[in-house]
Amino acid sequence: MTRHAHRLPFGAELQADGGTLFRLWAPDAKSVVVEVDGAAPLTMTRRSGGWHEARAECGAGARYRYRLPGGRAVPDPASRLQDGDVHGRSVVLDPRAHDWRHPSPGRPWHEAVIYEVHVGLAGGFMALADRLEGLRDIGFTAIELMPVADFPGRRNWGYDGVLPFAPATAYGSPGELKTLVDRAHGLGLMVLLDVVYNHFGPDGNYLHGYAGAFFTKGKHTPWGAAIDFHRPEVRDFFIQNALYWLNEYRFDGLRFDAVHAISPQAVLPEFARTIRAGVEPGRPVHLVLEHGDNRAGLLAGGARFDGQWADDFHHCVHRLLTGESEGYYGDFDDPAARLARCLAEGFAWQGETTARGRRRGEPSADLPTTAFVICLQNHDQIGNRAMGERLTLLADPEALCAAAALLLLTPQIPLVFMGEECGSRTPFLYFTDHPPELARRVREGRRREFAHFAAFADAGRRDRIPDPNAPETFLLSRPDPTDAEPRMAALYHLLLDLRRRHLMARIPGCRSLGAGPVGETGVLARWGMGDGTELVIACNLGPAPLLVDAMDGPMLFESRAGAAEAVRHGHLPASCTVAFLLA
Repeated sequence: MTRHAHRLPFGAELQADGGTLFRLWAPDAKSVVVEVDGAAPLTMTRRSGGWHEARAECGAGARYRYRLPGGRAVPDPASRLQDGDVHGRSVVLDPRAHDWRHPSPGRPWHEAVIYEVHVGLAGGFMALADRLEGLRDIGFTAIELMPVADFPGRRNWGYDGVLPFAPATAYGSPGELKTLVDRAHGLGLMVLLDVVYNHFGPDGNYLHGYAGAFFTKGKHTPWGAAIDFHRPEVRDFFIQNALYWLNEYRFDGLRFDAVHAISPQAVLPEFARTIRAGVEPGRPVHLVLEHGDNRAGLLAGGARFDGQWADDFHHCVHRLLTGESEGYYGDFDDPAARLARCLAEGFAWQGETTARGRRRGEPSADLPTTAFVICLQNHDQIGNRAMGERLTLLADPEALCAAAALLLLTPQIPLVFMGEECGSRTPFLYFTDHPPELARRVREGRRREFAHFAAFADAGRRDRIPDPNAPETFLLSRPDPTDAEPRMAALYHLLLDLRRRHLMARIPGCRSLGAGPVGETGVLARWGMGDGTELVIACNLGPAPLLVDAMDGPMLFESRAGAAEAVRHGHLPASCTVAFLLA
């Protein structure tokens, strides 16, 4: 039995003698009172730098809140647990109460095959824990949880979180989250957590009332007030949050949401260095970025981030599978050539100006293949569609199978979104649980967002876009096990088995030997693997066969019977992927 805790320099920290020390950064408040249920209100001592602190004779389970001048009561921004919703009382928690049964597996990053999952749609922490063995058996090595920080209401993607240290009570208790992570480790699975440090949600964020310096005046992100990372107190708040999830909950890594919205960008390498220094020496911890600007520099040298979501790969494949060219897909004309560049160099855009007039990216050809997390679908790419359609409803089935093979046999890091592994046709919609006025604004704003798309130019069609706040929108997004496609489930199992047996150990030291387009719908890519073998993948996502350089050698996989033999004679059949592993 092992017990873990991360000592926070703020919030409610249990003391060795059984009391609790409360610390709050409230530079705008001349005084703060901490109210502990069953005890007299206690005025906190104001310290330098805007800190307030007080010690109370209470222990684990005590409910508390802070009372500001003027009478407003607020939760602890570093609450480890809420009694109900984010607007309610915080709860003193003993982080050492959980008995850990399994050590972290410590898997290297090149072994990552990531399964992204929304905990609420999976039924909560314990329901997801019950599914882990099945996911391991399919071939996944890492589970990535969409954000679990507490949010208002019972339904949310998680990106409206306002209490980043408190697991959402809608999903279960802190102990149940730890059980989920612990059980995963017992099965040899890593668990990654999506964290949001670029904004707070629109409901339940009380920091403006007592710590206005937390935000940059007059500056906003697309999701709300911009956070002022120039402030050391702000940087430490989020660094401590990252260390809290890694040390106290034993997560094996973090995915940092939309860090292009963080300013100044110079704090990102500092984050990586400080976080790595704050975990046990030698423990593998994986730090992954979502950065809309293809910042390759954050993946090299002293920056020390392991990977970055490579949306370019998704956009190229999606355009080839669906023909869609609106929105950001407009930047991906000639998708086969751009896909080839993704396979060879990681990013399609490396500093050039896009069709929409935006300069995007940095050179990425020198980075290892493991620096790029690629996918066919993820929560954004499905859920940000008006109707939440998956590729099973948008693409030719044979072409989709070929795309799956490209994803899972390429020596980059593959990510699969929940339900994709079994060919689910269930939509994944945008859902919330906001109070009426905010719900109305979100509903109307979402429908305006799609007004420039041809399919929704008519207001009547926009009115058919599901209401994010309606309970049925959430229920419709829950994967239905009865709509699974047996062929797709068998394919994912086979491909992941091939990856495990033939590719994983060869990925360290892997380097691109070049890639290029084949016609308008195909690619041919080669990699020199770490052991000197050569991986060759020919993929055609179009409806017509293509001519390709003839090749020979042992076939690793073909998505259509006879495809490998055709490639040996210089023909790449329609909607297929063929992989060769050459000595």
